Amino acid sequence: MRYVSVIAVCALSVIAQAMTTQASAATPQNPAIVEVFTSQGCSSCPPTDANVRALAGRPDVLALSFAVTYWDRLGWKDTFGQDIFTRRQRDYEKPLHEASPFTPQVIVDGRMDTVGNNRADIEKLIAQSNRTGGPAVRLGTDSVSVAAGQGDADVWVVRYDPNTVSVPVSRGENAGATIQVRNAVHELIMVGRWDGTAAQYKIPKAHESGLKTAVLVQTHVGGPILSMARD
Repeated sequence: MRYVSVIAVCALSVIAQAMTTQASAATPQNPAIVEVFTSQGCSSCPPTDANVRALAGRPDVLALSFAVTYWDRLGWKDTFGQDIFTRRQRDYEKPLHEASPFTPQVIVDGRMDTVGNNRADIEKLIAQSNRTGGPAVRLGTDSVSVAAGQGDADVWVVRYDPNTVSVPVSRGENAGATIQVRNAVHELIMVGRWDGTAAQYKIPKAHESGLKTAVLVQTHVGGPILSMARD
């Protein structure tokens, strides 16, 4: 009986290892997409901004910082805030079973979310990133190609600043603080819809120099992200 127990324990260990390996499928070629919804006017958000700065250096993660606008009413207008970012967060409410948008919120692969100021919770979601079956995406200079596959999705172009930018805040909940933001999203553009057939989409020129580009193929209205590419 003792030998049987040892064998059983070893078998369980192997299974657990296999499950962990399968769950931790994020790679530089297929990174976990970590979307952070934050605001310079939110006093709970600076720890999340620090988490973004740490994650942004990892090749197996694409961290994107979206500045929402609903905190602007407290006296400080977020310098990166755009209404389209707020709408994007609201699109996630129903699929993720959230009653309302909140900051700081982290959403991984469009599939799962958590409060963004706890690094351990974010790491757990990254470990579960395992996107498979999506169409191949190839990003060119002025276009993106999406291969044939199964699904019905939107094709989004995201442009973000890979640098860390310091923003002195003079009003609102963070008055007197300097907020450091990395990978701040500057542009979010839907360039087309993908219906499962191979297609190519034109990409507009960036409005600013020095921005990086990512393309997300995502199920309509805040659904899971199927595929991605980045420059």
